[in-house]
Amino acid sequence: MLFNGFRSMEYTTASASRSFLRHGMRFSTSVPNDPDTHDDFKPTNKLENSEITLKDIVEQDVKDNLVMIYMKGDPEQPRCGFSSLAVRVLSEYRVPIHSRNILEDPELKNAVKAFSMWPTFPQIFINGEFIGGSDIILNMHQNGELKEKLKARSSE
Repeated sequence: MLFNGFRSMEYTTASASRSFLRHGMRFSTSVPNDPDTHDDFKPTNKLENSEITLKDIVEQDVKDNLVMIYMKGDPEQPRCGFSSLAVRVLSEYRVPIHSRNILEDPELKNAVKAFSMWPTFPQIFINGEFIGGSDIILNMHQNGELKEKLKARSSE
């Protein structure tokens, strides 16, 4: 049943530095502009030193993955109800779900919005085509369109 929890699935997520709260103090794995830290030990944005843009990354994600979802959180731990609903619907089809957590990178979030020309998340792409958000994917699931779209790809 669709709402009985999560099933195991393949997924990938974007990696980014994370901060956490321990004993009332905020710690972070990155120290952006600390004057006491030598330049060799400061974090660097790998995109700054290359020709690859965030738009290129989004295009490659969408092109390379049958199901690509830009969401709040990741498939194992969604951080919003809409992202959770989208993952539950997609997991019914037992297809690999590739994802990126837009909460970890505001620049990625803006790049995805510009790429799809859609303002809200999650954003779901199937076979390189922008589908929409959780409401659209749920509607497609209920009327059988999602099954047909995923079946068409798997038979190619």
